[in-house]
Amino acid sequence: MSPASRPRGGILLSAILVGLFGLVGCGFTAPPAPTPADFQGIAADLAKRGLQIEHVVSGDAGCDDSTLKKTAIGLDAAGLDQATPTRLYIYIFRNRASFDRLRQTVDGCAMSYATDPAAYESFEASPFVVGSAGPWAPDFKAAVRSAMTEAAGTGD
Repeated sequence: MSPASRPRGGILLSAILVGLFGLVGCGFTAPPAPTPADFQGIAADLAKRGLQIEHVVSGDAGCDDSTLKKTAIGLDAAGLDQATPTRLYIYIFRNRASFDRLRQTVDGCAMSYATDPAAYESFEASPFVVGSAGPWAPDFKAAVRSAMTEAAGTGD
């Protein structure tokens, strides 16, 4: 038989079956777990909740800890019921292991900028910690918590 006269039904059927198995297989895979956001993602999550940020400074840890300076971003935030801007310090750790290892150093650093321990505000969602001299207004606090939780993804 010449190639032109060969039956093509078997080839066509095979191609269709391969395509169908491929489509069915796609439906059974789980979506990838969300990974932690970078600073742009954090800023977008804060803004989407009605917060305004300005005076962003990379390396501003609020204290003189050289390790934290590598992870920190300082910014002024206001919005919702927080009329007066407050300086937030966001510590972005590489992964959960770094977060676990360095988390307590943030509290020590906070002593530099939180002159009133009763007003100190912080929130953590691995691999992030955010701290401020505070106090935070209730809606502002809820927005910061929600944004940082979303930005953290699975926290790895």
